[in-house]
Amino acid sequence: MELCSAILLTYFAIAAPVTLQPWTLNEWQTYVLATEKRIEQELAGRSNFLRMDFMAASQNAEVRNALRSGTIYVERMKTLDSNGREIPLQDGMIHHWYGAIFVPRIRLDGLLEWVQDYDHHSMYFKDIEQSKLLDRTGDTFRIYLRLTRTNIVTVHYNIEHTTIYQRNGERRASSRSFTTKIAEIDNPGTAFEREKPVGVDNGYIWRLNSYWRFREQEGGVVIECETIGLSRSVPFGLGWLVGKYAESIPKESLENTLMSIRHGISGSR
Repeated sequence: MELCSAILLTYFAIAAPVTLQPWTLNEWQTYVLATEKRIEQELAGRSNFLRMDFMAASQNAEVRNALRSGTIYVERMKTLDSNGREIPLQDGMIHHWYGAIFVPRIRLDGLLEWVQDYDHHSMYFKDIEQSKLLDRTGDTFRIYLRLTRTNIVTVHYNIEHTTIYQRNGERRASSRSFTTKIAEIDNPGTAFEREKPVGVDNGYIWRLNSYWRFREQEGGVVIECETIGLSRSVPFGLGWLVGKYAESIPKESLENTLMSIRHGISGSR
């Protein structure tokens, strides 16, 4: 255990800044478009709506059992191309996760009102130091976040993202969120604080999209979220250790986000 920790600390301490390459971004976009195509097809359905509705019966039952017991269901996902093959990505890693949670004793309208109160997100989400609604046009929101991620090392970011909501019928809603700026911060909280050039940093987070579905049912609202993140690739020879650790970070982040929503709503009643 001590050896693993030492290796991780060494990796994060000496990891040189890297540049997000154009081909990495293009391949990431290919992955995102393929995922969004599947999501749009699912949202267009008249009967099924949640992601779990399209799962195999055994997996659907597993998700529902988790929600009934009050726990979070989280699993890793992977989008394949139209021929069923993996979508290649050079010089980067894609982190694609799905999570679901049930929030009791709330209606859909009330939940959306709480989620869209971006000026107060820093009160409920531990990774968010500051939050501010920059602009709203109809159901499109532009948001600023000062984000902190602590895993072995603590990293701070200035993030701007856009979230677009839509109603998908009675008691149903969805949203799509995508980052428009992720700037890692050097020397945070000091007189020497500055943003690193976007895409030229430690590469822990380069892009982050999230896709949400909300369905009101008896007793509360089911929330589902898919997140797709892009980060630097793991150095050759360290995949056996750092790769697994790097994959655990977005999983834990999604779990914390979903749990913070439920706790935040319960605490604000």
